[in-house]
Amino acid sequence: MAMVGSLDAWLLKQILALIGPAPIRLIYKNEEGISPPGVEPVATVMIPGPRTLFELLLDPEVGFGEAYTDGRIHVEGDLVQFLEIAYKTAANAPAYGSLYSRLASKWMDFQQSNSLRGSRHNIHRHYDLGNDFYQLWLDQQLVYTCAYFPTPAATLEEAQIAKMDLICRKLGLQPGETVVEAGCGWGAFALHMAREYGVSVKAYNISHEQIRFARERAHQEGLGQRVEFIEEDYRKISGKFDVFVSVGMVEHIGVDHFRGFGSIIHRAIGDSGRGLLHFIGRNYPTPLSRWTRKHIFPGGRPPSLGETADIFEPWDFSVLDVENLRLHYAKTLEHWLNRFEKAQARIASMYDERFVRAWRLYLAGSIAAFQSNTLQLFQVLFAGSKCKPMFWTRASLYSDQASEIEATKWTPATS
Repeated sequence: MAMVGSLDAWLLKQILALIGPAPIRLIYKNEEGISPPGVEPVATVMIPGPRTLFELLLDPEVGFGEAYTDGRIHVEGDLVQFLEIAYKTAANAPAYGSLYSRLASKWMDFQQSNSLRGSRHNIHRHYDLGNDFYQLWLDQQLVYTCAYFPTPAATLEEAQIAKMDLICRKLGLQPGETVVEAGCGWGAFALHMAREYGVSVKAYNISHEQIRFARERAHQEGLGQRVEFIEEDYRKISGKFDVFVSVGMVEHIGVDHFRGFGSIIHRAIGDSGRGLLHFIGRNYPTPLSRWTRKHIFPGGRPPSLGETADIFEPWDFSVLDVENLRLHYAKTLEHWLNRFEKAQARIASMYDERFVRAWRLYLAGSIAAFQSNTLQLFQVLFAGSKCKPMFWTRASLYSDQASEIEATKWTPATS
């Protein structure tokens, strides 16, 4: 293997300086390559030519994503481990939060605005890729949000049901209550609430493919009278309900719309209702990767808990419980990526190899982000100022034993 020329070596060193002291080896044009001194590289990145080299220098994150998607960059080693290390080292690197990166992110925010029209376009680009695609690697019910694994050995199907039951227990759903769901996916959770907890549900979503699938499932299960799937934006929610729930939609709203979102929730449940938001979040305000927003999740913006205060505070909603299921999402994604890889030939025949590489990078990068603490998964339970207390301790949230649940229900003090 040839030695790296002086200019090439200098450029490679600049890339390493931009991304931080990651234990990786960079190889340019099949030359010897370089890595940070005193570390054992966990992966090798093959850079084929000057175009890719200069893209990495200008914008390491997006440059890498584009080159990997195009097949111009190859990673030798564990892709998830490589990305996890890159996330950890990049947070304090010069390229992270550079002026160019911030300006480019602001411009993308403008292009992908989550207005009524913009949200429909953004959601269509991701969720309307075709149900056949998602059926190849999601669970049988097409639940496309973080699962909850009571034990590490639980299957993906078991963990998704456990997640739905966990949310229902947190909400304390009772037969005969009314629930409105904002962003219902393929309808699994709305159907689960109606079937297992005896509630009536109105579920809103602007993905045509998902709504069509959900309505078919409701008809097949004989739940059409208890669950209504409405192909409309969450801003069009109308009516009064006991419960508001949203699983995996808050990160698509945009922080500028949070106060309006809170107003819609208050309009739906008033001061006596309760609700739960399940969403990908951050420890502090940070935009989502521009490559991810360009190719996978246009308009996406995982908020920090502080940013979500605009949803609750203006309407005097009390936050009752906050849980972070970050590692559960990493495990969920491991299941998805494993199934995705097994179906890659079929997916390539449906789309192309570039599509496969983009989604592989997205899934692997998401695992790395949750494992490295870059992304969080929050469940926030809240209630109106006149809502009756639901539980005395949190024990009932993690047990389906009736006696244990009964023992932890709230009872008012007696004189």
